[in-house]
Amino acid sequence: MAEQVLTQVPGNVWKVLVKPGDVVKAGDTLFILEVMKTEVEHAATSDGTVATVNITEGQEGIDAGILAVDIT
Repeated sequence: MAEQVLTQVPGNVWKVLVKPGDVVKAGDTLFILEVMKTEVEHAATSDGTVATVNITEGQEGIDAGILAVDIT
């Protein structure tokens, strides 16, 4: 089942832990945003393969609701 992982809150991209082609399981952390000096992990909710990653490590000023990772 396809899943689109959106940013939950605005912030800066601290770490991107996946790349296209990676196989992920539900609960795996995909990326971490830094929000007011707090780490906010974003995880997969289903198993699949990472199709695209639309954010980059160090990217600043990300809004909430941005498509960050697409899983097929």
